[in-house]
Order: sequence, then C-alpha cells, then structure tokens
Amino acid sequence: MTTRILPAVGDPEAARSVSTLLSQLPDAEPAQPVADSTQLVDTLARLAAASLDELPEVVLVHERIGPVPALELVREVALRFPAVGVVLITADAGPVLLSAAMDSGARGLVTLPLGYEELANRVQAAAQWSLGVRRHLGAGAEPIAGPGGTVVTVSGAKGGVGTTVTAVHLALAARASGRSVALVDMDLQSGDIASYLDVQFRRSVADLATIADISPRVLQDAVYIHETGLSLLLAPAEGERGEEVTDRAARQVVSALRGRHEVVVLDCGSRLDSANAAAIEMADTALLVTTPDVVAVRAAKRTVRMWERLQVRKAEETTTVVNRHHRSTEIQPPLVQKITGTRIAGVAVPAHFKELAAVVDAGRLHELDAKSTVKQALWTLAGELGLVGAPETSGRELTRAGDRGSLGLRRRGGGR
Repeated sequence: MTTRILPAVGDPEAARSVSTLLSQLPDAEPAQPVADSTQLVDTLARLAAASLDELPEVVLVHERIGPVPALELVREVALRFPAVGVVLITADAGPVLLSAAMDSGARGLVTLPLGYEELANRVQAAAQWSLGVRRHLGAGAEPIAGPGGTVVTVSGAKGGVGTTVTAVHLALAARASGRSVALVDMDLQSGDIASYLDVQFRRSVADLATIADISPRVLQDAVYIHETGLSLLLAPAEGERGEEVTDRAARQVVSALRGRHEVVVLDCGSRLDSANAAAIEMADTALLVTTPDVVAVRAAKRTVRMWERLQVRKAEETTTVVNRHHRSTEIQPPLVQKITGTRIAGVAVPAHFKELAAVVDAGRLHELDAKSTVKQALWTLAGELGLVGAPETSGRELTRAGDRGSLGLRRRGGGR
C-alpha cells in the first residue's frame, strides 16, 4: 500500500534533501513540502474537511519549522488530526527531547543528518500506526478531524465594539442547548467577563502559564463554574500578569479545554499579543466584531491585514460580525465584507443598547430578557456557527429566541 507523506520543512535546502530521500522510499508518495506551521495546519484541515481518507498517513515536522515551535506544532497536529502519524526531524536525539516529543504526540524521531534506513523505519512505523487508527475510526462513528470540542475566538476591530457581549452570549446560547461550554477571557490586560457576569474568583488563566502539563485536576482548580453552567477561565485581576501567558501556555490551555468541553469560546479583546494570536490560529472559527462606522471598519481591515502578515489567520478564514447595525446606516454588511475581504456573518446585531444597559450595569448580562433583539440576534448567530446542539436537544428558549431573531432581522433588513 502507498504511504502518503507530507513534509513540513521551512529551509529550502533541507526541504530538497528531505524530498530527495523520501522519493527513494518504496511505496512512498511524498507531497510537496509545506514551508511553515500555518500552511501545514491549513493543508491538513482542508484535506480532513473532504474526508479522513484524504489525510496523509505521515507528517514529517522539521525542528526549525516556524512560526510555531516544532514541538507545539507536533502537539497541535496530533490533537486535531489523530489519524496522522507525526515524525519529528531533529539534530538532538537525546532522551529529554525524545520524551518531550512523545508527550506531544509524535510517533518517532529521525535524526539529522538524515539516513535512509532510519527514515524508512520511522515512516513505516508511523504509517502502520495511522492505518490502525483509521480502521478503528472507520468501524465506529463518523471520522473526526480532532478530539474534543469546537473552538471559537471573538476579537474586536477596536475597543468598545461589543466583543465581550458577543462572546458571552455565544457561550450562553451553546450552554442553553445542552452543551458543555468553556468561556475564556483572553483579553489578558483588561478582560471584563468577570464584571459582566458578576464573578469574583482569585484563579485566572495566568495561574496555568507556568504549568508544563495541564492535568484535568489542575484545570478544574483554575475554572469557575458559573450559575449558568458555563466554565469560566478568567483574565488575571492584575493586568500586568497577562504577560506571563505565552503562546505556548495559550496553546496548552486551549487544547486542555477543547478536550473537556464541547464548545470553547475565547474573548480575545482588540489587542493582539502572542497568547491570543496562538488562540486565533488554533480556532475552528475566528470572529471579528466591528460596528458599521468608518473608524471601526478601517480598524477591522487593519486587524485582518495584520493577522495575514503575522500568519495568524487568512482573511477568507475570518468571519466578521457587524454589531449595532441599523438599516439606515450608510455602511452595510456587504460593504464591510468587500473592504475587509472576510466572510460576513449572516446575522447583523441590531443597535439597541438600551436593552443591555440595565443588565450590564448590574453585572448580570446572562439575565438579558429573551425578548431582547440583541439577544435574539446573537443566539441566532450561535446557531449559524453550529455552536448549539441538535434541534431535539436544544432548549426551548433557544429555539424561540432563534426563531424570533431570524424573523426580526429579516424585517429590519439586517441579514446578508
């Protein structure tokens, strides 16, 4: 049987060397090398969306791949695409790195300079393991692209556009449908989820930053269970502690939460740092919230272009949500889509801040009236994103809110 191999090698000379050696392996079908971590994950996600059988059996990750460090990339591929055998190419074959690679999910190491026998043995072993996993998946439920739940990040084009309100109500809608939901405040210096939900809790995401391996017990100690059933992981009360949360820590936190919840919603605020950049890169869905005014839309365009330059997220893989929309506004969703180059959400959130004022001031955003057009729109958006459960398991309140929201938005011309 032919073994499909996808090399991830950033250095052109090393890529040529790897490709030449792979072409000599019997029954091997090496793909064109990908140059960075973003391209690798995008390629695998595209193949997985088509079919489990489209994924390569083996992925080779070179130690100098970027921008994500090699071990973190191995961990992400192993978590999101468990039917793929990952092999790390490295000059260091010591026991410490071997142990770290195995903990990250690698199926083996190949040492530099590359040798034919060692490469062939590691590729064969990883391919056999991959085939065994695929047979197991094929015998049971539908194939999956990765374990755990759906990860959604909510970012703001600028401050004050409604990022936190959007994130909170997406999480509440998912929870109301019966799903287990984690809501994370990744606006590390000025997060407000605790204020919006009237929570005082001394643990935060910063307490997980220095932990090498986040166990379920450690995660449980850091999470606050809200009265709504949401699992909250809050931003630190001292904003300067946000600097303790590195991109590596953020990846570990997101992976740990994904493994224990069906839906993970992250409020990333409007400021990009290494931690929320890692979260946005890992997300299944990345939302960008803007308001329909010139300043906010320009900020949205700047944000999208910055994400592309930093290889965080492509414009076409980003969904923009227009908040405080009104049919008389000069800037309408189709124009926002054209300016930013992103997808536009089918639901525009209406401009009715008076509905929010009382619950925001009281810190009881979760008690927003079901008749609120803002709530109806946001909960309808959650349905559009696939965050709610199947109709037979959804709460009656969610169904009613979604129906009313769809009708109301159509009357107001707020749809796409």
